[in-house]
Amino acid sequence: LALRAELRRRGAFEAAQQPRIDALLDLVALGTIADVGRLDDNNRRLVSLGLKRIRTGRMQPGISALFAAANRDPAKATSQDFGFALGPRINAAGRLAEMGLGIECLLTDDAARAQALARQLDAINRERRDMESGMREQAELMLEALMPKDEPPAALALFDPDFHEGVVGIVASRLKDRLHRPTFVFARGQDGLLKGSGRSIPGFHLRDALDLIGKRHPGLLVRFGGHAMAAGCTIAASSFDTFRDELQRVAEAGIEPALLARQLSTDGPLAPECFTAEAVAQMDAAVWGPGFDAPVFSEEVEVLGQRLVGERHLKLSLRVQGTVRDGIWFGRTEPLPDRAQLAYRVSLDEFQGRQRVQVVVEGMGD
Repeated sequence: LALRAELRRRGAFEAAQQPRIDALLDLVALGTIADVGRLDDNNRRLVSLGLKRIRTGRMQPGISALFAAANRDPAKATSQDFGFALGPRINAAGRLAEMGLGIECLLTDDAARAQALARQLDAINRERRDMESGMREQAELMLEALMPKDEPPAALALFDPDFHEGVVGIVASRLKDRLHRPTFVFARGQDGLLKGSGRSIPGFHLRDALDLIGKRHPGLLVRFGGHAMAAGCTIAASSFDTFRDELQRVAEAGIEPALLARQLSTDGPLAPECFTAEAVAQMDAAVWGPGFDAPVFSEEVEVLGQRLVGERHLKLSLRVQGTVRDGIWFGRTEPLPDRAQLAYRVSLDEFQGRQRVQVVVEGMGD
């Protein structure tokens, strides 16, 4: 918009003949959500307009191809598709292969070329998921051996010679979410130095913590950068223990104990009349993200049945407000008590052409 306005001011064209750039709104929407941009009034409008175009079939060939590769229906596109389906496929190329693959997929006007690139990105993303899963399992085993039984330290730093540099950030994010602690994960780079990626929790500025560590130990950090919630650094392999210990000291001094307990804001119980496919579809169609969080509900429920599926997820049968509902808790393996105060969102589970409302558990109260 700024470029077009400047060209117009210079007389390159009149307002009536100026280029139409609304055709780029699908890319604007993807970039805003995939890069975790804050959904202020303006950004939320732009994402909404981008989604509207995609749902009516007006999109770049690359975005159409990515929807197909992810087995998602663009006619039902949501902001979650950008964050959890399209974005990871584009990013996977930069993590494990060549970043230019994702860029070319978004830029090309050739539909056949876009489809070929999208299939390639999908294959790379599957490789990335397998690698991430293995690294996360290894990291969790390391944590079990390193952590005290009662309470984890205020911050975590992990390194294993088999970790891959391309996915340390994703693994750090997963561990941070699970333990609610600032977390760094390191892998050895081709130059022999350790490349670390960190993720933080609200109340602990990760980049400032690195700056403090660098001042206390000149030369420890070969380079570093980032912001409050995500940062990266490079250190010598011999410096890892010093870095880990110093990160924990900085976190212990800088994080209020109350901030180490995970808190989840909710909207209270969901009204019974909203447990419908129509209501859930309406919620899904809205634009959610940073600064405009998706609704999360909470109430006490009765746990009628529970079993593990896929070895990592808890499939549930719940009595919610007197009605039996299907539920699932992704990433949870420990059993629930007979009654529990659960925080949850609702989603549509489609099976054999039938839609059912499913409770997706986000957390459990004490």
